[in-house]
Amino acid sequence: MPELTEEQRKQLEEKIKKMSPEELKEFQKQQCIFCQIISGKVPSKKVYDDDKCIAVLDIAPASKGHLLIMPKEHYAIMPQIPDKEIGHLFLVSKYLSQVLLKVLKVSGTNVFVANGAVAGQRAQHFMLHLIPRKEGDKLIEVEDKLIDAGLRAKVKELVEKRLKALLGVKEEKQATLPKGEQKASEETFADVPEEEPAETKEEEPESEEEIAEEEPEEVEERPAKTKKASKKSSPKSSSSKKPKPKDEPESIGDASLDDIADLFK
Repeated sequence: MPELTEEQRKQLEEKIKKMSPEELKEFQKQQCIFCQIISGKVPSKKVYDDDKCIAVLDIAPASKGHLLIMPKEHYAIMPQIPDKEIGHLFLVSKYLSQVLLKVLKVSGTNVFVANGAVAGQRAQHFMLHLIPRKEGDKLIEVEDKLIDAGLRAKVKELVEKRLKALLGVKEEKQATLPKGEQKASEETFADVPEEEPAETKEEEPESEEEIAEEEPEEVEERPAKTKKASKKSSPKSSSSKKPKPKDEPESIGDASLDDIADLFK
């Protein structure tokens, strides 16, 4: 198709704007080179043909056996194709993929779709590219497309931080010291005696039953202590320095408990 002048281009744009959807579709079909291949106006090497689609060899193949699978109805992009027709296209690509694997003895195939100009679509007719692949053909350099290891590590770290923040997990920060300082700190703490467990430091409180058992013993011992004290405070004991009370009787052989208690008032 010859190149249009600026004036012709403007006229064509105005004509297209005034067209109905049906007229626009018919106009695109008339201008589409692949619609002419499907109708037979332009020669091609067909490998498959049915009532809905056609498969031909690409004139500029990426590898030997590169096929173009196209719907016979004109569709510019994939969203325009009905579900049944797009399903049929992929079923045909599945069948032809098996044929290529057997006939060409290839190791695999790529099924490629360029949907839209930004995605690399150059033809105005939707199609599937079926590309045979062999080991080491270097058709697509996957290694060159891989993300750098350093960048992957940074992305992983950022994702982990964000995930911990969302889950409410606190990060544990461990301080790292130089080797010399680590050895010095280990030697310093090596001389510190280990603290005994808290259980050995604190004495267990006595139970109520033990206290109850001890109280009667203390009560019983008190009279015995008072008797000893009374003997020491007796005038017969030479070691006692306490002055003898005036009301105390000279003899305490027949003294009562009240008399003994008066000694401690």
